[in-house]
Amino acid sequence: MPAYAFYLATIIVYGAVDAMACLALNVEFGFAGISNFGFIIFQSVGAYVAAVLSMPPAATSNGGFQQYILGWHLAWPLPWIGAAIAGGLLALPFVFLVGKRLRGDFAAVGLLVSAVLLNVLVKDYVPLFNGDAGISIVPAPFQSHWNPQGLTYQFVYGGVAVLLTVVIYYVFRRITESPYGRSLRAMRDNDIVADSLGKSLRSQRTAVLVLGGMVAGLSGAILVGFISLWAPGAWGYAETIVLFAAIILGGAGNHKGAILGAILVPLGFEEITRFLPPLSNPTLVPALEWVAIGLLIILFLWFRPDGILPERRRILSGAQSDAVKLAPAPSGDSTDALIKLGNIDELDFRKLLRLHDIVNDHRVILSTQGLTKSFHGVTVVSDVSIEVNQGRVTGLIGPNGAGKSTTLAMLAGTLTPSGGKIFYDGRDITNVPSHQRAQMGLVRTFQLASEFKKLTVLENLVSAIPDQSGDSFWGALRGKRFWGREDRANIERAMEILGGFGLLHYADTYAGSLSGGQRRLVEIMRAMLAEPKVLLLDEPMAGVHPNLAHKIGDQLTRLAQGGMTILMVEHELSIMDAFCDPVIVLAEGRVLAEGTMAELRSKSEVVEAYLVG
Repeated sequence: MPAYAFYLATIIVYGAVDAMACLALNVEFGFAGISNFGFIIFQSVGAYVAAVLSMPPAATSNGGFQQYILGWHLAWPLPWIGAAIAGGLLALPFVFLVGKRLRGDFAAVGLLVSAVLLNVLVKDYVPLFNGDAGISIVPAPFQSHWNPQGLTYQFVYGGVAVLLTVVIYYVFRRITESPYGRSLRAMRDNDIVADSLGKSLRSQRTAVLVLGGMVAGLSGAILVGFISLWAPGAWGYAETIVLFAAIILGGAGNHKGAILGAILVPLGFEEITRFLPPLSNPTLVPALEWVAIGLLIILFLWFRPDGILPERRRILSGAQSDAVKLAPAPSGDSTDALIKLGNIDELDFRKLLRLHDIVNDHRVILSTQGLTKSFHGVTVVSDVSIEVNQGRVTGLIGPNGAGKSTTLAMLAGTLTPSGGKIFYDGRDITNVPSHQRAQMGLVRTFQLASEFKKLTVLENLVSAIPDQSGDSFWGALRGKRFWGREDRANIERAMEILGGFGLLHYADTYAGSLSGGQRRLVEIMRAMLAEPKVLLLDEPMAGVHPNLAHKIGDQLTRLAQGGMTILMVEHELSIMDAFCDPVIVLAEGRVLAEGTMAELRSKSEVVEAYLVG
C-alpha cells in the first residue's frame, strides 16, 4: 500500500506541474494566438533559478563537485518566487520576436530557434549551468524539518502544487472572461484588424508572454523541488510539442480543456509506458510514444480540430431562446438580398457613438503631402496630396491598381509610407503607430471581410468600444465588480445598433458564419462603435445588396452631418453620386482630379482613365 501511495503522490505533483504549463501555454496560444514553441525554456529557467536560489554556494556544496551561480540558500517560498520572476523576465526579449514585424508562423519559428539555441548554450557552458550534467542534490523545501521521502511530506507537497494550480486557473479565467480577454481573442483571430481598432499588440503580447513565463517558471520550480534534480537534456524543444498536443486534444481556448489535455498527454502517456512489458530494444517505447503523439495530433486536427472540450461561445445578449443562441449559419451571399435594416432611422447616433461633443466646422482634419509608397522598387502611390474636410463624406475612386486601398492603409497606419507626410487634426502622424491613430479617432475598415471569426457578432462590436475599464491587464485582474456595469452598458449600446441594422437575431452567432453582406455590416457597425472622428471605409458596400447599400449610405450622411468625417473607397459610382462630395480620383498612383461626380464626368482625362463604361 505505501508504494502505491508514493506513486499517487508523484502523479499528483506531475499532474499539477503539467496542468500549470498547459494553462499558461493555452493562454498564449489558445487565447492570444501566440505560437510559443520556445515555451519549455521558460519552465527550464524557472527550475534552474529555483534550484540555485535554494542551494548553498557552489564552492561549499558537497565538496564543490558542480558549478552554478548564486547559491543563496534561500528558504521557501523565495526560490519559487524567484523562479516565477525569472520566467517573466525571460519573456521580455521574446516580445521582440512576436511584434508587428514578425507574426504567425514566422514568430513561431523564431521562438523555436531561440529555444534550441538556449538549450545548446546551457549544455555547453559549464561555468554557469554545469553543462550537460545539470545540477543535482537540490534541497527540497523544509527538508531540515520534514523528511522529503516521507509519505506525508509528498502528499502535502502535492496538495500545495494542486492549490497553486487552482489559483492559476481562476486568475487566468478572470483575465480571459473580461473585456481584455475579448481583445486577446480578437488579436488571435486577426491581429492587423485588432491593431486598427486601437489594440496595442505589443503590450497585449508582452502581458501574455510575461504572465505565461511566470507560471511556466513556477511550474519548473515545483518540479525541481520535488525531484531534486535539474538537467538541461530534460527540457528539449520537443517537450513543448507535447504541451501543444495536450492543448490541441483538450481544446485550445478552454481552460478545462488544457487541464484535461495535461492529464491525457504528458501525464497519461508517460504513465502508460510504465505498464508495458520490457522490450529487447529500450529505445523502442519512447519512439513509439512520439509516434502516438504525432498521430493523435493529426487525427484531432483532421476530425476534431476544436478538441475534446472546444472553446465556449460567449452569450453576451442575455437571450435565452434557442432562436437567438443558435441562429442558423447562412449558406451564402444570396441571403443578403433578404437583409432588412431595422429601426436605424430612429437611432440617435450622436449619443450612441458619442458624437455630441464634436463641432462640425468643415475644417481640414486629414491631409497628406507627397504621400508615396513603393514595394520592392515598384511605386504604387506617388506624390499624393489630398485634403479631407471634417463633417463630410469624401469619395476616393479609380481603376483597379490605382493605389486607393494602399493610400487608405497608409492613412490608417497599417502601411508605412515610403515618403511624404500625413497630418491629422493639425498634427504630423506619419510615424504614429496604427493603434495610436485609432485611439486618436482615425479608424478604418478593410477591402476584404475582416470580422473576428471566432467571436460572436456582439463580441465583435463590443470589442471595438474604446476606453473600457476591463480592457487592460490590471483592469481584468480587478474582476467583474470593477468593469461589469460598464460592460453591460456597452453591450446594450451594441445591441441597439444591431437592432437598427436588422441583425439582432445573429447577436450570439459566430461572425465567421455570416454571409458576405452581413459580415460587411458587422464591420461597419464595429468601426462605428470604435467612436471614430474620421472613418476610413474601404469598399464598404462590396457584397451588400444595392437597396441596402443606399440605406447605409443615408446613415453615413447622417453621421457626417453629426460631425463624423468619412473617406470612402468605392467602385459603385451610384454610391458616389448619391453620397460623396467631393470625390478624389486616383490613377496610376497619382491624384488625377477632384470635384463632384458631375464635374468629374465632364473631364476627359477622368472619363478615359476610369469612367468609360
